[in-house]
Amino acid sequence: MTKGAPVPEPAADDDGHVLEFRLPDLGEGLADGDLVSWAVAVGDTVELNQTIAEVETAKAVVALPSPFSGVVVELLAQPGDTVLVGAPLIQVRNDLEVSAPPAAQPRTNVLVGYGPEAESTSRRRKATPSMAASTPSTHRAAATPAARKLAKELGIDLWFVAGSGPEGAVTVDDVRAAVPVTGPRTPARLGDVVPAPSNGHVTDGDGLIEPTAREERTPIAGIRKRTAAAMQASSRTIPQASTFVTVDCTASMELLDHLRTTSTFEGLTLTPLALVAKAALAAIAQYPGINTAWDEQNQEIVTKHYVNLGIAVASDRGLMVPNLKEAQSLSLRELCREINWAADTARSGNATPTDLRGGTFTLTNVGVFGVDSGVPLVNPGEAAILCLGSIRKRPWVFRDELAVRWVTTLGLSFDHRMVDGELGARFLATTAGFLEDPLTLLSRI
Repeated sequence: MTKGAPVPEPAADDDGHVLEFRLPDLGEGLADGDLVSWAVAVGDTVELNQTIAEVETAKAVVALPSPFSGVVVELLAQPGDTVLVGAPLIQVRNDLEVSAPPAAQPRTNVLVGYGPEAESTSRRRKATPSMAASTPSTHRAAATPAARKLAKELGIDLWFVAGSGPEGAVTVDDVRAAVPVTGPRTPARLGDVVPAPSNGHVTDGDGLIEPTAREERTPIAGIRKRTAAAMQASSRTIPQASTFVTVDCTASMELLDHLRTTSTFEGLTLTPLALVAKAALAAIAQYPGINTAWDEQNQEIVTKHYVNLGIAVASDRGLMVPNLKEAQSLSLRELCREINWAADTARSGNATPTDLRGGTFTLTNVGVFGVDSGVPLVNPGEAAILCLGSIRKRPWVFRDELAVRWVTTLGLSFDHRMVDGELGARFLATTAGFLEDPLTLLSRI
């Protein structure tokens, strides 16, 4: 971008050349986004499709391209602001009228990570015609129209309401239930000082409350806010149960050691998580009821004959769950590559909304933190989540003798509306069986 001279006020432009860019529809029925940063300043010259700002939504930071070129007149929001869809973001003076305002743009000119193609494919792998024909839409709404209308009337911020509708959508009942708990409120902005009891705080000469060294307050925004809403919805709306199995995975560890020396996996970081993912996918093929979704509106259980495998990733920005599209068709080598890619992309903050939405089954690895097991919450819109614990050498009875073996614990949390105890146990036992004897996976690797 090029720095320019001071520009006149927009009101003085009688020719209609000052164009206003409003926050566009960010997809998934989202009503707003958090402005992360500006890439331009007042007086800068911007080009068509140049990135002008970053907005965080759906656990991803989305780059906003400029729909026109010209000189920046005014920035209408500040980093940390929660901006409603349709609210003005920036004004640009375009003396040459070389481009049209956003309303004139075709619908296919969409933000990075969105678009017609992005609905059913990832940016790394194209779906085959057979996949596209058999894969239902994964577009997810954040709230029903009636719920949005009621929330607006009551002054309720939908980000603070946990959804119980299809795929976690907020319903009218959810909005009504949130009134005594949430109440009308304005989302906090990043950097705002939140008023609190005087204990642990001091007041400066202007009457502003400032935190002391004893406490630090961080506004709930961005990924943390969305994760909190999803987990609240999971805890409140999903009747969850869990089951566990301890597994002798010595044979799997020996197989991984051997595969790492082969040319097939040269240049790749082959971890136990990839083999666990392969075992889980093979078990899903035997027990498709574990890969389902609950459709409250139509009172149906939706069985999905494709697996978008979510991989839970701890990042500096919070928990992120990118998913591998059509994971059931991936070889072990491809799974290894895709898992590594998904983790690196999530940690670097480059995951798009397409990478993060549409998951059907999730795998989380708490073993990397030295934890033996865990009870994860099921993601709204899915039926189960598999937890891998640490893999350690432990005393184990092997062939009627005490031996030192590689052992781990697998945990499965599931939605008891769709998955009963028998199905959950059989799925988990089958996954464990593949890890105890990985040669049974040979035809699937």
